[in-house]
Amino acid sequence: MRTLCLMASMALLAGCTLGKAPSRLASSLVFHAPFDQSPDAVVGAGDRRFQTGPKWDAPRKTAAGLPTNGALWIDPHAGRHGGALRFEKKVAEVVGFRVPGNFPWKPTAWSATVSFWLRTTPEIDIPKEYSDVIQITSKAWDDASLFVEFTPDNTPKHLRLGTYADKNVWNPEGRDWGKMPLSEKPLIVLTQPPFRREEWHQVIFTCENFNTGKPDGRVALYIDGQPVGRLSERQHTYSWNGDDAVMMLGLGYTGWMDDLAVFDRALTADEVRALNRLPHGVSDLHRGH
Repeated sequence: MRTLCLMASMALLAGCTLGKAPSRLASSLVFHAPFDQSPDAVVGAGDRRFQTGPKWDAPRKTAAGLPTNGALWIDPHAGRHGGALRFEKKVAEVVGFRVPGNFPWKPTAWSATVSFWLRTTPEIDIPKEYSDVIQITSKAWDDASLFVEFTPDNTPKHLRLGTYADKNVWNPEGRDWGKMPLSEKPLIVLTQPPFRREEWHQVIFTCENFNTGKPDGRVALYIDGQPVGRLSERQHTYSWNGDDAVMMLGLGYTGWMDDLAVFDRALTADEVRALNRLPHGVSDLHRGH
């Protein structure tokens, strides 16, 4: 029954929304939090409940639910599609979703795509500090970590995608991060990001050939369906303790987030464009199923 439903959905999308783009988007979706009426995810094979924990340092013990101090809430009519997750002010706690079952990491080869929408004016809304919109790890920011962040000091603030493999892989000599040239850091830097409080913009990043043990890992960053940066092939080994891994949201971020989704492979450029154009967002891939 599910197969027939997906086939019907794919046919509809191919004919009406996705055009000639590959129709495997629906079957590749592993996690979706639309943030409409609830912070909880509606697609996911793991714990779909929004989590809050007391601290950033591992191990990150969390419990279901939003923080109780009013810093973070669901804004039911402000989203790109329906509601949105509103970071009213800096959130002191760790918030987000548990990785197991909701993100396709595994000890052997894996790939993934992460997509979300943002509405913020970084220079006005975000404090003068590093602001990680999302960070996914069981370790530290520079050790087996994926993150999208705004920088503190640049005008305009830079948007950066970091894909830091195990520290002993990308920085085996333990060199001072601040003294390393940018070309040696696993970062994609966008110096003129388009973000404004009055506008929604989509961020998508893809990870391909991670945990292969070979220098064949590829990373790409897209804004509003268009490619804005890639990393050259390198070894991306992520030795997570899966039970401790968290998709952390809004570390120092202020603004809105909507339509967080994860796919179990690196989407193609055509698929990224198709995802950006879905009339009702990622819900179009599974609504009614």
